[in-house]
Amino acid sequence: MWEELGISGGTALVILIAMYFVVKWAVKNGFEEAYKKTFRRDFKKYYGCSDDTKEDQEEEKA
Repeated sequence: MWEELGISGGTALVILIAMYFVVKWAVKNGFEEAYKKTFRRDFKKYYGCSDDTKEDQEEEKA
């Protein structure tokens, strides 16, 4: 099957492993970013914190 695509089995394995780690990294960062945004919003809501950081002001603009 790999020969039909013009790549060897070893090359295909390396590409698949690289793709696995790229997707894993992207999913991990996405969850971390979403958690941070949710936690910050909930923290402000419950504790009445109105100190807007530079990040918060940029998020409100977007």
